[in-house]
Amino acid sequence: MTLDWRRLSRDELDRGLNNSAAVANSSEILAGWDQRGRALRSTRELIYGPAPRNRIDLFGERVGAPLFVFVHGGYWQARSRENFYFLAEGPLARGFNAAFVGYTLAPDASLDAIVGEVRSALDLLDRELGAPLFLGGWSAGGHLAVTVSDRPSVYGTLAISGIYDLEPIRHSYLNDKLQLDEAAARRNSPIHRPRAQTPLALAVGSAELPLVHDQTLAYAAANDLPVQELDGANHFTILDALAAPDGALTETLVRLAS
Repeated sequence: MTLDWRRLSRDELDRGLNNSAAVANSSEILAGWDQRGRALRSTRELIYGPAPRNRIDLFGERVGAPLFVFVHGGYWQARSRENFYFLAEGPLARGFNAAFVGYTLAPDASLDAIVGEVRSALDLLDRELGAPLFLGGWSAGGHLAVTVSDRPSVYGTLAISGIYDLEPIRHSYLNDKLQLDEAAARRNSPIHRPRAQTPLALAVGSAELPLVHDQTLAYAAANDLPVQELDGANHFTILDALAAPDGALTETLVRLAS
């Protein structure tokens, strides 16, 4: 049974979307991600635009390998590509090269502008590498990955714990920086847009906040797609299944590329 966000008070809605507050040890998990990521070294940095965060970090440059392109989360207003380097280990071990895309955060960029930046990043990857792209994204990055997947170079997308309907976001504390109006929320909501006709895998943790969990279920139902639910995983621990070479989400990525 889904939770109707429209029946919640503003305080209930804010708490229902605050993943960091909901997971007691989230700060320790984030610190662990950074520590694990420091053990890996990127092979090249690409600059796709004039803004400071318009950077892509490449890991591995094996000729002929598919490229896993990860778009980070943080509700479009926090975190950076560097926080997610630890995720390279799983895809690299399974024959992918990996790329981590940065983008300008709200309020310094609107959501329309952020989407445009991620599209520009993919344009550069197409020109520089010409490899088949497999997009991945977590949380807000799941939203962005799905949104920009409508291009011939994208062969599959793995969206993890994504946000697909921005209307509840617009009514929450998250809109203080995003400044979405009704029109912007609707045109940037994947649930209101035709889905790209490339393979799409949707994943979510069973221990996610209900409002976040329901985003994946609703988007899957609207597009007649299955959902890969990871038992016991919360909004943060779910990424362990992509960092591990034999993790459940790494296996899903491999299947997308097969």
